[in-house]
Amino acid sequence: MTSNFERTPLALPNGESKVLLHSCCAPCSGEVMEAMVASGIDFTIFFYNPNIHPRKEYDLRKDENIRFAETFGVPFIDADYDRDNWFARAKGMENEPERGVRCTMCFDMRFERTALYAHEHGFPVITSSLGISRWKNMDQINDCGRRAASRYSGLTYWEYNWRKAGGSARMIEISKRENFYQQEYCGCAYSLRDTNRHRIATHREPIKLGVMYYGTERDDAAK
Repeated sequence: MTSNFERTPLALPNGESKVLLHSCCAPCSGEVMEAMVASGIDFTIFFYNPNIHPRKEYDLRKDENIRFAETFGVPFIDADYDRDNWFARAKGMENEPERGVRCTMCFDMRFERTALYAHEHGFPVITSSLGISRWKNMDQINDCGRRAASRYSGLTYWEYNWRKAGGSARMIEISKRENFYQQEYCGCAYSLRDTNRHRIATHREPIKLGVMYYGTERDDAAK
């Protein structure tokens, strides 16, 4: 079920006809997917997010993404969960702040794999749902995306600003409509650690995985 919002048709760069969409989660990719579907764009979802910790949280986010992709019949590529490699690359950056060098490393790692898959499977364009979140630095994300695409001749990173024209607001609307799982931290172990430290310091309960959903709270999901 798509939104009744009247959208301006989108066009891929260089007149290309298909795109590989790196997706971090269902809430962030919901609006991106609906916009592409409304424009008749041929796209495939590439789920590569080894940063997400712990495994329970990873599976929750991935399964929600698969569920929504299936409603549109969109192909879904479930890439490796090589979290050991992610932790190795994050070594020495454990105490860096959000939006700092650790996040750049993380975006680089995810885009590098996305670009490689696109190169090996004939996708001329890559893009990502990461930039729709107001919690992310869009320039940082786009720099990583362009850097990854530049490794391969003929591959373009699509920098479309998914926040504009009310995109961020529709992201929330779609999440509520679909009752998506509502993650309460960025995804990595250090984000979870720092978020819980802040919550405890402000006299709030630590995060309970699998409980919060947009519009409802499912206590049974935490079991």
